[in-house]
This record gives sequence, structure tokens and C-alpha cells, in this order.
Amino acid sequence: MSGAVPSGFLALPSVDPVLARAVQDDLERVEEVLRDTVEAGDPLLRQAAAHLLEAGGKRFRATLVLLAARFGGAADNPELIPAAAVVELTHVATLYHDDVMDEADMRRGHTSANQRWGNSIAILTGDFVFARASEMLADLGTDAVRLQARTFGRLVQGQILETSGPAEGTDPRDHYMQVIADKTASLIASSARFGALFGRADQEVVEALTRAGEALGMAFQLSDDILDVAGDSRESGKTPGTDLREGVLTLPMFHALRGTAPADARLRSLLGRPLDEDEAQEALALLRAHEAMELARAEMRGWADRARAELAPLPKGSAREAFEALCDYVVERTG
Repeated sequence: MSGAVPSGFLALPSVDPVLARAVQDDLERVEEVLRDTVEAGDPLLRQAAAHLLEAGGKRFRATLVLLAARFGGAADNPELIPAAAVVELTHVATLYHDDVMDEADMRRGHTSANQRWGNSIAILTGDFVFARASEMLADLGTDAVRLQARTFGRLVQGQILETSGPAEGTDPRDHYMQVIADKTASLIASSARFGALFGRADQEVVEALTRAGEALGMAFQLSDDILDVAGDSRESGKTPGTDLREGVLTLPMFHALRGTAPADARLRSLLGRPLDEDEAQEALALLRAHEAMELARAEMRGWADRARAELAPLPKGSAREAFEALCDYVVERTG
């Protein structure tokens, strides 16, 4: 297995190097658990289950578990490693299912599982990864199982909302934000909560970190949606303009649609409907040059600021500084 790609924020000057090294060491232990957990007797299942893990990834959620634990007095709790592995496996399992539903060709710079083995194998592989995560979770206690179950319910609700689209009378932008909250922010919030709980932080710290994680999760997904327009496939491993091609509206597009300038009429006519390749390239060029991009970035920065505000009452120290650096990292990855 190629191993985790360290989250860039660990190398920032504002992150205490001793803390960064400790988190990185724990991440390497998480990686070993991930590798062992997806082992399977059947060669095809073993290869398919290792496919996305071997493609790498930032292990953002696992990192957050390990970082949040530093707010308590038990950062050496052996249950933290499996807890971090559980949230990472949960995330990876959702990617198998998402790629089937999105008919994705690429994931993390590699051919998606559904393209390589077909939809049935990809769905079953996601189920297998979920099952292995649940097996590990059972050893962490009923509170952990309950938290994971609630999180999983939100993940499924978010996917259903995204698939079904906004109900009649629902503002499409409000619907989009709810999808983000359920599909992405819920698991990132739970990652922070897992870390704080198993790090044995005080209850008020647990709640503050959970709220900070939810806000950070919103910023993280908004940054992903901005990168889908502004990003480079060589860096993201994804093809830019995927949402545009599929007619999916994201935050930059909602801002563009609010405008009434005649000069933007062509862009507005391209948004919210499936596009062929020529139209997609045209829409990308127009949207990248539009003020909607900076408006979307400003809104994304607002969510990161909310996360920092939740952290403000917590004791100063290397853990809080690192969490604040993580907020900066999420914002700065969009340019």
C-alpha cells in the first residue's frame, strides 16, 4: 500500500513540530490498520477493497480524530487508532457508492472502481468496507456505535437528498447546503467528536470540537466544489468541471445565477443542465473569470471562521493552533 499522503497543514510553520510528528506517527499506525482491515480471502474482493486505499489520500478525517484527541488527557489511548481507522473506512466506503451514482471515471487520480470492475462489484466492495468498519467499531463501545449509526444516517440522508433534488417549494441553494451538511460535514464533525471522546476531553470541549468540525466540514466541501471549477486535475486527481457537465449546481454557480447582467446571459444559460464537452469547457472558462468565484470563496472562508470561533474559548496550546492551521489549510487549498 502506498501509504497516507500527510495533510499539508502538518508541515505549516504554525504547527508545533513535536505535535506534527506525533500525529504523523499515529497516522502511519492507522495506515497499517487500514491495510489489514480490508484483507479478504477472495482475490477480487481483496484487490477491489484495497483499490482506493492504495490510491492514497490525505486521510483528513483520520488526522482530525488524532488531532482532536490532543485536547484531552489521553492522546495515547490505544482506542484512538481504530477510531481513526473507522472514520476513514466509512469515508472510503461512501466513495465506492458515490462513484457508482455519479458514474465517475476517476478517483484520486486512478480509474474508479466502478469503471474497472463494474457497478455491482463497486457497490459490494463499499458494503464490505462498511462491514469491516462496523466490526472494528463494535470493540469501541456502544456510545461509539451509536455515534457512527447517527452519522451514517446523515450520510445516507444527504445522498438521498442529492439524488432526489430539492422538493417543490424548497430553495435549491438551501437544499444544496443541507446536502453538504449531511454528506460531508457530518462525518468530519464525528471525526472531531471521536477524537475528543477517546482523548477523554472535558464534555464542553467535546461539544465545541464537534461544532468546529461541522463548520470545518462545510468549508471543506465548499472548497472541493470551488476546486471542481478552479482546480487542476494533476493536483486533485479529478477532472475539472464534473459538476458543470452533469448539470449539478454548486456554490459558485448559485452566485453566478443570482446575477442579471446581460454579459453573463450565456453563462447562466449553461448552468443547471447537462453539457457536452465543448459547452463544459466554455462554461468553465466563463465561470472561472466570473466574480461568483470570489463570492464563493468568501462564503467558504466564513465557514472556516465559524470553526475558529468555536475553538476560541478552548485553552491555548499546540492542539488549538494546529486545528486553526487546519482551517487555514482548507481555505488556502482553493487558491
